[in-house]
Amino acid sequence: MLEPAYYEKADEIIEQCGRTPSALISIMQGIQEEYRYLPGELLTYIASQIGVTDAKAFSVATFYENFSFEAKGRYIVKVCDGTACRVRKSAPVLDALYKELGLGRKKHTTDDMLFTVETVSCLGACGLAPTMMVNEEVHPAMTPEKAVALIRELKGDGV
Repeated sequence: MLEPAYYEKADEIIEQCGRTPSALISIMQGIQEEYRYLPGELLTYIASQIGVTDAKAFSVATFYENFSFEAKGRYIVKVCDGTACRVRKSAPVLDALYKELGLGRKKHTTDDMLFTVETVSCLGACGLAPTMMVNEEVHPAMTPEKAVALIRELKGDGV
């Protein structure tokens, strides 16, 4: 069960976006922006508040890749796996991140909820390949060494 503060925040977001079925995606975006994921219980609550079925809300949330039902870390690290990045060796960058953070293909978020590592199909910066994005900031021409240095800097370990 979620804490009451989650429902209070959801109510605020619903009021900002509108209490209508057409506001579903905007509301989900607001919730995910706030918590970095969509808690399933909260999605059910939202559906009841705006007059859509749970099935509709969950089908929309699962259709769009941007929405996640898993809690994510403070820093969401996206490594591009598109053709340009793969050709320019994005796989070793991903492997270095996994090793540095103790993550892998099945475990994406560190236990301290500081980092989540994901692969994405394209970041739209093919000329800067291989690219990596941390939250909303794009980091071009990544190497395994640069990726690890950035993670250590974010952790506060220095470079």
